[in-house]
Amino acid sequence: MLRICNIFIGTLLLLTCFVNTAKAQNNLFQKAQGRFSGMSMSGGGDSIAHRTGLEDSITIRFRFLDTARLRNFDSVLYDFTQKIPGPWHHISLGNFGTATRSLLFNPEMIAGWDHGFHAYDVYNLTVSDARFYNTTRPYAEINYMLGSRSEQFIRLMHTQNRGPNWNMAFEYRLINSPGAFQNQNTNHNNYRFTSWYKTKDLRYQNFIVIVGNKLRSGENGGIKDNSYLSSDSLPAGYDERANIPTKVGPDQPGSRNFFSTVIPTGTAYTNATYMMRQQYDVGQKDSIVVNDSTVIPLFYPRLRLEHTIGLSTYHYRFQDVAADANYYKNYYGINLRQAVDTFRNREHWKDLTNDFSIYTFPDAKNPQQFLKLGASFQSLKGEFLDSIYYNDSAFSKNYYNFFVHGEYRNRTRNQKWDIEALGNFYVGGFNAGDYNAYISLQRLISRQIGYLELGFQNTNRTPSYVFNTNSSYYLDTTSSPINFKKENTSILFASFTQPKLRLKLSGKYFVVTNYAYYKSYFEVDQARTLFNLLQVQAEKIFKIGGGWNWKTWIVLQQRLGDGPVNVPLLSTRNQIGYDGNLGFKNLRISFGAELRYFTDYKAPNYSPLLGQYTYQNESNVSLRRPDINGYLHFRIKSFSAYVRAENLNALDVTAGGFTKNNVPTLDYPYPGLQIRVGIFWSFVD
Repeated sequence: MLRICNIFIGTLLLLTCFVNTAKAQNNLFQKAQGRFSGMSMSGGGDSIAHRTGLEDSITIRFRFLDTARLRNFDSVLYDFTQKIPGPWHHISLGNFGTATRSLLFNPEMIAGWDHGFHAYDVYNLTVSDARFYNTTRPYAEINYMLGSRSEQFIRLMHTQNRGPNWNMAFEYRLINSPGAFQNQNTNHNNYRFTSWYKTKDLRYQNFIVIVGNKLRSGENGGIKDNSYLSSDSLPAGYDERANIPTKVGPDQPGSRNFFSTVIPTGTAYTNATYMMRQQYDVGQKDSIVVNDSTVIPLFYPRLRLEHTIGLSTYHYRFQDVAADANYYKNYYGINLRQAVDTFRNREHWKDLTNDFSIYTFPDAKNPQQFLKLGASFQSLKGEFLDSIYYNDSAFSKNYYNFFVHGEYRNRTRNQKWDIEALGNFYVGGFNAGDYNAYISLQRLISRQIGYLELGFQNTNRTPSYVFNTNSSYYLDTTSSPINFKKENTSILFASFTQPKLRLKLSGKYFVVTNYAYYKSYFEVDQARTLFNLLQVQAEKIFKIGGGWNWKTWIVLQQRLGDGPVNVPLLSTRNQIGYDGNLGFKNLRISFGAELRYFTDYKAPNYSPLLGQYTYQNESNVSLRRPDINGYLHFRIKSFSAYVRAENLNALDVTAGGFTKNNVPTLDYPYPGLQIRVGIFWSFVD
């Protein structure tokens, strides 16, 4: 078995050298907001030992790239959104793998250059969430989910140590779904390889991450008329949703062959990252003597030198092989040469970044307290189309950025205080003057009272490149180009967590100026005035009794001032179900019903050519009924299964079918009843 695993990993590494895909995350060296852990709503973790039933056979832990803290596996059985991409508060265009948006206001908070294509971010594997493992035995996971209309989700992961100080891991993921409506078929392929090496004296560390994402999604522009959904006036044949005509694409359903990647009308986003980080520490050596023959070496760093180099590439494409001239004229002001023509658009980027940083560790025995100072040089090259109308010759632009950054973290050894402060400033180049500042303080008040976190973030950033007239996706010819000013967003945030009560309260207050946005399917604009937005969230588990629980997530949002942002006043998710073992020692089971609902609001439109959600302030969007799902999840040692019946709210008793579709985005209905069965299995060699 071990030999097979070695051959498997070697083959994957060889294949990786020939892959020409591109990057998945924004800026390799930008920090995400703090990684402070909140609480598990389940009231307890789910360790790898419990799941495998092999407590004495394997020890496995992992860390992320920008934190030294080793973590254990933690998986909540009742929350299916942790098994597949897409948080509960995200709305898709009606099919697994299509563009998504959040019900929560969440502006871009990364300074520096940004491409601007984020509608498919939830389906990307990234460097920031890559796991670096340390395991005593080879470990693998095989996940497979089958849904209605041949929807399929596959995930494979394998990791093993090649010695006490070197671990490698590989992950592959496939999402394929034809969809219930025409031209919504999706086919996403993702892979990620990580390597973590340490020398025996623990002075030198090497991290390698290779990430690739190939995202392909059909675009149909929405259905032509919502009356096709009405059971009262349902035309013959339209109870089969694949027969409903759509605005874009050929009149045919998507392919149900998951090996097929032919998408005649839609987006193709391929992105990848190739990154290596090296660290060398200066400090003091120590050791622990276990017995006469076993000595465990220790090393306490006082000074660290770090170099990171990363190459990222982005390829964004849109094509319509049966483009309707009337549609492109009416929605985008584009005059095609023929009534039915072929239309293509593309934009390519390369990002090469070198970073050098120095760490100091004030407390020799606490590596999670440090001060970091560094500088980065970024080289950018973009390739664009000369003419959006006829796909003529291309041209390129070269840019550079030089920025400095600093960070202070202190996770105290008694774990009562967590401090994180970081910032960067763009000294020169294309994004000169951009900056980001973030500070967060978390305090364990007491075990009885709980945790309190307070923080502030301010970002000054150049609007994403899609708002630049050079971009292939800049189509606004209705007026003179706007001289975009830098966006500035401030966030005051706080959270309170009480694990014993299984309660978490949090709030954010946004202050936004110069907000850049789309005011139509292709027209761009920038807010002229400052506006504020208040966002309050609550998570709570109520015990009903006998293993039955009510879990609730509630988000309240309110915009203050005149800004081009609409959000629902109330968004909520609720689960009522049983969580326990039904008296069986090796069984963990969770079953019940879950509900998602948001109040009426003027939800954004979606522009398929641009791959962007756009502001609209005319039409209200409301749910006919709350989204209702039934679920049965269970685990027996290392085997887990998820059985789900989703969109039960679409049941039309009169018509005898599931045809009362919710339409959470204008002209983009959700499907009727969907059955999903997932198997998630872990193996230890």
